[in-house]
Amino acid sequence: MITLLTGKKGSGKTKKLIDLANAAVAQSNGNVVVVEKGLKLTYDISHTARLIDIDAYDVKGGKGLYGFLAGICAGNYDVTDIFVDSTLKITGTGAEVLEPLIEELKHLCEESKANFVLSISAADEDIPASVAEYVAK
Repeated sequence: MITLLTGKKGSGKTKKLIDLANAAVAQSNGNVVVVEKGLKLTYDISHTARLIDIDAYDVKGGKGLYGFLAGICAGNYDVTDIFVDSTLKITGTGAEVLEPLIEELKHLCEESKANFVLSISAADEDIPASVAEYVAK
């Protein structure tokens, strides 16, 4: 399952992502991974989750992010949930990156059986119509 948490800066996306990640840790029989840009969630996310600062890996663009997430799934067969905070800051692009990224993540989601939650700092009207079905209501 893929879920997009959308909204403008300051709308509560990161708080919701933290709540969802901590709930996933409590329910998961596998590993929960949280990818962030910078070390700002260290004290908010359960210590049971794997917290990754993507800045340490010089990931750029939608393809780079997809490759990074695929590598996480390939390296650990029991990842159940992956949360990505500040997706557009990580890719260094606008919301136009979402369509190809979601297409690739759909396949990865099926293969790995992992759930993906991405926070997107963009207004709902800026989200491509082709990925609107993944936006959390």
